[in-house]
Amino acid sequence: MLLACVLVACDRAPPPAPAARTAAPAAATRPAQAVRQLTRHLRDNDLVAFAHEAVPPALHAQLERAWSAGHTRWPLDELPFDDRVPALLKSLAAPQAQTDLQRVFDQQFAHAPRQIKGAAASLGLFGAQYIQRQGDYSDDERQHYAQLIQATSAWATTAPLSDRARAQRALAALTVAARRTGLDSAADFQRAGMEESLRRMGGFAQAFKQALAAYGLDLDASLDGMHATLLQQTGDRARVRMQYRYAGRDIDTVVAVQRIDGRWYLSDYLHHAGKAVATTPAPASR
Repeated sequence: MLLACVLVACDRAPPPAPAARTAAPAAATRPAQAVRQLTRHLRDNDLVAFAHEAVPPALHAQLERAWSAGHTRWPLDELPFDDRVPALLKSLAAPQAQTDLQRVFDQQFAHAPRQIKGAAASLGLFGAQYIQRQGDYSDDERQHYAQLIQATSAWATTAPLSDRARAQRALAALTVAARRTGLDSAADFQRAGMEESLRRMGGFAQAFKQALAAYGLDLDASLDGMHATLLQQTGDRARVRMQYRYAGRDIDTVVAVQRIDGRWYLSDYLHHAGKAVATTPAPASR
């Protein structure tokens, strides 16, 4: 949480060579399998595969066109503060980013554990209230995200977030990762296109998770420990229970899934992706 605050307060290297694509996983023919597949892709930082498996092929093609036109950044839109991603990368990729951001940390956060603990508790309270009252969230999402916010807040009150050495190492790794993406503006995301942008963001996601792990928040361990079990199925609709350990707490939530052309998808992802396409301006007629 503090790391994100520092980063938002604030010579790009060439992007890495494309990674070799692995064979596509089998289609999710069972409700819980759809949840496990997407969890695996997040664990592997494979945002390209995540985007392909999260929506039907026809909708994915529409999203690619909308991305190239600059109208959406789905599935990054599923993340909090998605509209700040280009600004975040720009701050990290700046020539003196590590020095400048370290100075911000030293001025505002270093050796201030009491203030950080109070801020973390407040953010947890107000964040949970926002999720419950604002935003385009389903009831399932509100219940899930409220648990995550409360767990993150509790973790932040005890994590070594004021440790200068940890911050220095995290900033060093993240500035390198940001420069490698070659993405520090909305125009960069648009020019690169959906698949290439997500491929580059996978490397940054890996660096960000490693930075959090240094503070005791191991997202990969949470994803590895995810259990998904079918609760109920009626025709092409089902409910899947997700259980995992996050930030020292047990998360227990339920998600809706639905079947389209024989494959299962998370209903909330379908809703958000469909909304992104629906709000895309229609092409001008000739």
